[in-house]
Amino acid sequence: MPSPRIVVTGGTGFLGRHLMAALRAHGYDHAVAIGAEDYDLTLEAQVTRMLADLRPERIIHLAAVVGGIGANRRSPGTFFYRNLMMGVLLMEQARRTGVGRFLSVGTICSYPKFTPVPFREDELWNGYPEETNAPYGLAKKMLLVQSDAYRREFGFDAVNVMLVNLYGPGDNFDPETSHVIPALVRKCVEAVDRKAPEVEIWGSGQATREFLYVEDAAEALVLALEKLPDSQPVNLGAGQEISIRELAEQIAALTGFAGRLAWDASKPDGQPRRCLDTSRAKQVLGWTARTPFDEGLRRTIAWYREQRAPATRP
Repeated sequence: MPSPRIVVTGGTGFLGRHLMAALRAHGYDHAVAIGAEDYDLTLEAQVTRMLADLRPERIIHLAAVVGGIGANRRSPGTFFYRNLMMGVLLMEQARRTGVGRFLSVGTICSYPKFTPVPFREDELWNGYPEETNAPYGLAKKMLLVQSDAYRREFGFDAVNVMLVNLYGPGDNFDPETSHVIPALVRKCVEAVDRKAPEVEIWGSGQATREFLYVEDAAEALVLALEKLPDSQPVNLGAGQEISIRELAEQIAALTGFAGRLAWDASKPDGQPRRCLDTSRAKQVLGWTARTPFDEGLRRTIAWYREQRAPATRP
């Protein structure tokens, strides 16, 4: 049987590039990556044009407007509108054109601010998300509602996963929009190069987070495309939490930064704790994260140093 035609929205981005490699490794030879430069998925006409051009039999919806706490605070309306419209329009038009399966990739930001740790999927609706990223988290959360509603009314095969923060080679290291690991890696590497005495970090360092290596996430998405039986969300994570303070100390040590970590407690910590219960992923997909955190950080730091080396040479 020939492999199905697959469209990966956001396929030119960080996770998307690793997912495309994972799809090829699994024998999916007819997968196409699209990005914002190809189609504006917030516009219905662009969505219908994409479907007519590419005629996908499967869609993996990765595309999202994302960023760290600062970006979420600056652009809450943009994060809400663009993420909501991309998902809603894409799923509706996919249903209308007969797409056989729609995999929606959600976010841990959809969980309530004070979710008991580890987060279980049945806790998703027990409160409001943490305020700084609630617009983004709720926009993505609506795709869970849409998936379930479309399955019940139309028999549309929509499935959902919930991702923790990713990290790894190829991540976004832009200081304005990056998440915490690439932001800390960049700060520490630059401080080493400048021989700076300290690195400033937002928050108190007490909040905890969970991180998943990007190649592990890509493998999980291929399995989700193949195996998920219904529209109920499935957590994808490493199942371990680390405080931001411990994370910063670990990155400082791995980058060789021996100076002071200066914590700016006037800046927000974000959600107090984040750690997923990943037992459903193991049960339904037969998947668990494989990459040790230390090893993943070493690979990420090495990749960043290699990429920036030409710009820093005299």
